[in-house]
Amino acid sequence: MELYLGWLKRHAGEPDEAEPLGMILCAGKSTEHIALLELQKSGIHVASYWTDLLPKRELERKLHEAVRLARARLGVAED
Repeated sequence: MELYLGWLKRHAGEPDEAEPLGMILCAGKSTEHIALLELQKSGIHVASYWTDLLPKRELERKLHEAVRLARARLGVAED
């Protein structure tokens, strides 16, 4: 992934373009492993995905939490 991102930056990126980023999708992830790999320094991000649909209540809870965290990062007041 680092090789690919480096190639993109050098050969395919425009001068005013943001750094390329990579995303690795996993059925599960270990927060500790991700922290130890220090992937954010390379612009590589790891995300987990669900292989089964969650119950509606749980999905709503997770979506509301994601919105809350995004607003907090952006400094936007909650409704």
